[in-house]
Amino acid sequence: MPSEAIFTENAPRPVGPYSQAIRAGNFLFISGQIPIDPSTGKLIEGSFKDKVKRVLDNIKAIVEAAGGTLDDIVKVTVYIRDITRFSEFNEIYAEYFKGRPPARVVVEVSNLPLNAELEVEAIAYIEK
Repeated sequence: MPSEAIFTENAPRPVGPYSQAIRAGNFLFISGQIPIDPSTGKLIEGSFKDKVKRVLDNIKAIVEAAGGTLDDIVKVTVYIRDITRFSEFNEIYAEYFKGRPPARVVVEVSNLPLNAELEVEAIAYIEK
C-alpha cells in the first residue's frame, strides 16, 4: 500500500525528522502535536486550556489537509505532564469531539519535547 506525507502550513513544522502525518490507504497517522503556534514556530504562552486548544487546532488542520475532519479521528493518545489537569483537558477536548468521540488513552509523562505540558497524537480513517 503506497503512503504519502501530509503537510500544511496551518500546523507547526515538525521539530525533528518526521512528517506531520502519513496517509496509508484510508488511514491517517498524525504525529504528536505540542502547543506550537504554526505562525511563529514557538510554544504558545497562556493557560493550560489555551495550550490544549492550540494542540487540537493543529491536529484539526492536519486532518483537514488530508481531506478529513475531526469526526474521522478514531484513536487519540494524550501525553500530559500533570495528570491533575485531566479534567481541564477533558473540558476543552469535549468541545472538539462531540457526538462519537474517538477511542483514547491519557498517559502522564515526566517530560515532553521543548518542555511542553502536553502532546497529542491521533489516527484517522478517511473514506476516499
